[in-house]
Amino acid sequence: MNYAKKVVIVPGYGLAVAQAQHVIHELENILEAHGVEVKYAIHPVAGRMPGHMNVLLAESNVSYDKLVEMDDINPDFPNTDVVLVVGANDVVNPAAKTDPSSPIYGMPILDVENAKHIIVNKRSMNAGYAGIDNLLFYNPKNSMLFGDAKDVLTKLVHELKNM
Repeated sequence: MNYAKKVVIVPGYGLAVAQAQHVIHELENILEAHGVEVKYAIHPVAGRMPGHMNVLLAESNVSYDKLVEMDDINPDFPNTDVVLVVGANDVVNPAAKTDPSSPIYGMPILDVENAKHIIVNKRSMNAGYAGIDNLLFYNPKNSMLFGDAKDVLTKLVHELKNM
């Protein structure tokens, strides 16, 4: 991420549960200090209620102009070097587009699979709220970064500060 031109962060319920909103803002600041463009991709129902991610990120003083709604950010993913998905699951699951038998088929999702590199931070490979496997986890461009969001992001911030 430190050598990327453009990074998009996808916040989800796992970010909220870990109370990692302040650390993710610190990560944003470090990346921007190194010339990386950082935005946040906001799915309308990420978290447990509409607007949940907007409120959570506002609490940590993330600039509102960095929050980009799903319909506006989706065309940007092919030009995104790295997407960091933090605790989001169903809102980035390609099964919503590709698997007619999926219970989320037809649900609009963030098209993170179109980015050059994807990093998903979750505690485990467990299913999300919809109770289904996430096909994104098996994408060859994806790397899984397991652990509590606050702990993982704190370590990531530490590593970036030492580069």
